Amino acid sequence: MAKKNIVLGVTGSIAAYRAADLIRRFQDEGADVTVVMTKESCEFITPLTLATLSGKEVYTDMFAKSNWKMGHIELSKADALVIAPATANVIGKLANGLADDFLTTLAITTKAKIFIAPAMNEDMYKNAIVTENCAKLKKYGFKFIEPIKGKLACGIVGAGHLAEVEDIVKVVLKV
Repeated sequence: MAKKNIVLGVTGSIAAYRAADLIRRFQDEGADVTVVMTKESCEFITPLTLATLSGKEVYTDMFAKSNWKMGHIELSKADALVIAPATANVIGKLANGLADDFLTTLAITTKAKIFIAPAMNEDMYKNAIVTENCAKLKKYGFKFIEPIKGKLACGIVGAGHLAEVEDIVKVVLKV
């Protein structure tokens, strides 16, 4: 991954805190990491934390003054877009071509390989609509890093737990 540019998209899941570890692991492999956060993800982890770890500006707002150069176009030239954690909301938006924030606009702009690592309640993940949206994105070439069975924020143990950081990095490295 030496000299590869990875954009890490972070969405509004309790698993957002694991983005900090993902940044470091990708950097350990030699990658340059830029972070894009949804507004909802900022409720779980701060942009300052991820900016400090990545050493770069974190993009959170499509219309921020710092984005006047159309940051989503510049970032679309990355080698990979890794959305981890990916919520049902963002998966649904992408599956239906909706681009109403920086991350979803970037995702429909980039030609980079897109990796989706879902994290959500088991019932949400197994919902027929979410299943259909995931299948649709797979058909479009999105690479899914499936969630694992683990303790979920709601207190139950079930499918929907974000894949292990090491496994996410391995999949991205392989591709």
